[in-house]
Amino acid sequence: MEENTDKKYYAHTMPDKGPEEWQFLEDHLQNVARMAGEFASEFESREWACLAGLWHDLGKYSSAFQEYIGKCGIQLDEDEDTAIIGNKKSDHTSAGAIWAKERLFDQGFSKGLQHILSYVIAGHHAGLHNWHNEIGISGNLQSRLEKIELLEDIRSKINKTINIAIILKPPCGKALTDEAIHLWMRMIFSCLVDADRLDTEKFMNLDLFSQRKQYLTLNALNVLFDQHMNELKNNAKDTFVNRIRANILKQCMQKGIGTPGFFSITVPTGGGKTLSSMAWALEHARKHNKKRIVFAIPYTSIITQTAQIYRDIFGEENVVEHHSNIDEDTRSQASKLASENWDAPIIITTNVQLFESLFAAKTSRCRKLHNLANSIIILDEVQMLPPDFLKPIISALKTLVEYFKVSVLFSSATQPALVGAIGAQRSEFIGLESVSEIIDNPTVLSEQLKRVYVNMPELHADAPSWRSIADELNQYEQVLCILNTRKDCRELYKLMPEDTEHLSRLMCSQHILDSIDKIKQKLKKGEPVRVVSTQLIEAGVDIDFPVVYRSLAGLDSIAQSAGRCNREGKLNESDQLGQVKIFKSPNGVPVGFIRKGVDTTKELLSKKYQDYLTPEIFKEYFHLFYSKVNKFDKAEIDELLVRNAQEMKFQFATAAKEFCLIDDKDSRSFIVHYKDSSNLIEQLKRKGPENWLLRKLQRYTLSVKKSDFDRLKDQQRIIPYDGIWVQSDINLYNQKIGLKFDDEWLDELLLG
Repeated sequence: MEENTDKKYYAHTMPDKGPEEWQFLEDHLQNVARMAGEFASEFESREWACLAGLWHDLGKYSSAFQEYIGKCGIQLDEDEDTAIIGNKKSDHTSAGAIWAKERLFDQGFSKGLQHILSYVIAGHHAGLHNWHNEIGISGNLQSRLEKIELLEDIRSKINKTINIAIILKPPCGKALTDEAIHLWMRMIFSCLVDADRLDTEKFMNLDLFSQRKQYLTLNALNVLFDQHMNELKNNAKDTFVNRIRANILKQCMQKGIGTPGFFSITVPTGGGKTLSSMAWALEHARKHNKKRIVFAIPYTSIITQTAQIYRDIFGEENVVEHHSNIDEDTRSQASKLASENWDAPIIITTNVQLFESLFAAKTSRCRKLHNLANSIIILDEVQMLPPDFLKPIISALKTLVEYFKVSVLFSSATQPALVGAIGAQRSEFIGLESVSEIIDNPTVLSEQLKRVYVNMPELHADAPSWRSIADELNQYEQVLCILNTRKDCRELYKLMPEDTEHLSRLMCSQHILDSIDKIKQKLKKGEPVRVVSTQLIEAGVDIDFPVVYRSLAGLDSIAQSAGRCNREGKLNESDQLGQVKIFKSPNGVPVGFIRKGVDTTKELLSKKYQDYLTPEIFKEYFHLFYSKVNKFDKAEIDELLVRNAQEMKFQFATAAKEFCLIDDKDSRSFIVHYKDSSNLIEQLKRKGPENWLLRKLQRYTLSVKKSDFDRLKDQQRIIPYDGIWVQSDINLYNQKIGLKFDDEWLDELLLG
């Protein structure tokens, strides 16, 4: 191969700079290789990521691409891998992918394995491709690797320093299982994407780049945490609940030195898991030199509460909150940057963001993944993991622990049964090998922290009427009633006094947060407050009612509801317990996982236990519940990413499309008028759908089934502005209860 020493090749140009200040392509390739290699060294894969960086932009040696960037002086969008030059496209990613295939083949890699880096390089702008073509998904690696003419066009231009000898060690220092290969490739992809974006940003916008990584270390944050906990201890009242919380905290700090792997903290709701789990994580990080702590929560409606607790302790700049409902106006520029690649020491996110990223194909979703290596993941309310995605989730967690030096903590009052065989018959799969419990004796702790008495219904008794339930609730000044469906919620609410509070997903996110805050204030002041809610209030919402009613549900949901009752143990001080009354819904039980949970609870009711809220019974409950689940891999990850791993025939794009924890394929969204949203909607009309505006409007968005959306559209109760649908009928949204119905057909929206 002849080296072309005369011509200069550029990676990036800028319109306000001359050629003497443009970034040379070789410099960019070397920079990205070095940075990607550093990232991958966290999981012993430096050489692989280094080669991906060195070869990722070889296609930019082409004359067509050099002409393009020289004329335009702009950088490609991160999700574009082709440049339009006249009427032709200039593909700058396929050449490097073909080069990688050839080089690995030359080094003796078998058919299939030679494609490892080809996936990574070909997708570093548009995202990881499928191997073969699939209807509805553009592009595939197989066809890209056939564009041999793209490589032939640049062979003589590749500098000798780029054409280096290959010395590759086994990924992660050992053989990868078929289950692990796709995630390891996604990790290498993440290293490349982040390094490519960072080096480009450093050249294009040095001021922005300089605002990154301005954080304290976890060791420094540990000092702040100790100071905060000492202040709490000195100011805390000497109550039985606080004494137990102090003992839980002590155990967590002692157990933090344990060998990295899977852990659980089984503590009844109100036992201080949020702070105690962080205490364990900080000690574990100190002992084992972990880089960051990722705290994942099921619902966006409760994530802000947890994030604020940690911000108050560690400072705004050290805690990054990353989810769809974040208010961009509340975040610093550094925080916005950190949400791109999760390089901050503490990340607060959602299950959706975490797990969908682990199976993602897009660059923007995958970019952060490499920063999970050598970290700690805390899964709050772990029992909320969706059963129909449980198999690939458990597989991903096992891979992170075994190959990427991750420790995982399951935090819950109702630990699911994730060790050994999960499910039954054809759906059965093998879960975790073992989980280390942090609490010395969860059963004793459950008895010590017993603050409620759960009154279960008679197994064969008839369901009461809504009227009788409403009459019972009206006997109490402070009472919470939780129901399985929005329809049940509305029917009961109609029979309640006018000042009753209502909570359901037919209210926009901001409306829900405002209502929860209002409820908390009333409880704090000792004012009368009656609440009718769907199960959205069960997990993680820090409220304390003396009486809670709950329609019959899965035992885990019943326990979460009980966690909203006598939470602080104030009634125990006068030798009383909070009252949790379970009743059968007059409307019966909806199909799906709610019904499976109810059926499982009924099986346990037949055994007439004295106490249904002990760790042993939850273990039995989840074994029974999982035996009723028909499918644990709804996304068919086994078929798309595991079965053909040896031949490297991955369907990355399809897997990313199918791995969707919130099934919104048959739903459509529109923006409602609630408080400040009216002003934002006016800006939408004037300015169009600018990204910053859409992010702010996210908090005022509702989703409904497509058929119902179409009816609202046909009746002109919602109208579009530049493709964004907005409520136009002022009577459609009520400032107390959310979406309001005056047509019978809309009642079906209330189900579920």
